[in-house]
Amino acid sequence: MTNYPDRRGLLAGFTAGAAALLFGCRDADAKATERFRVTLPDAEWKKRLSPAAYAVLRQESTERPGSSPLDAEKRAGVFRCAGCDQALFSAKTKFESGTGWPSFWAPLPNAVGERTDRAMFIARTEVHCDECGGHLGHVFDDGPKPTGKRYCMNGAAMKFRAA
Repeated sequence: MTNYPDRRGLLAGFTAGAAALLFGCRDADAKATERFRVTLPDAEWKKRLSPAAYAVLRQESTERPGSSPLDAEKRAGVFRCAGCDQALFSAKTKFESGTGWPSFWAPLPNAVGERTDRAMFIARTEVHCDECGGHLGHVFDDGPKPTGKRYCMNGAAMKFRAA
């Protein structure tokens, strides 16, 4: 007699696999070994940041498209990290992507870091602040020249300082 898994065994295996895909596939090892110049206890981040900024920067949440006033920001200046004030993007590299999130074709030098994010069943490139490690958004290969990149950032993770 052949031993085939019963429905309960199949369901348990499927559930475990789905949980691993949803929760266990971020590049946790790389994230755990990264060191940032600005580090604070979680309680201090909660005091320092708005609830929306905390959710995005510290919990890797995503704001609702079209919800950030920074998407419509057109003045000359610099977009900075809402967590540590690191300069991230020049307004000169901002473009209208039509996505509902502030988008840029390049960050400032040494401003951001990247790591692989597999949380949505596909590998994407997550972008974080190089100073505090705060989650900013993702970068895609469908942007304008000269880089062909679209740094799709959460406005809640940034603040703007006009020039």
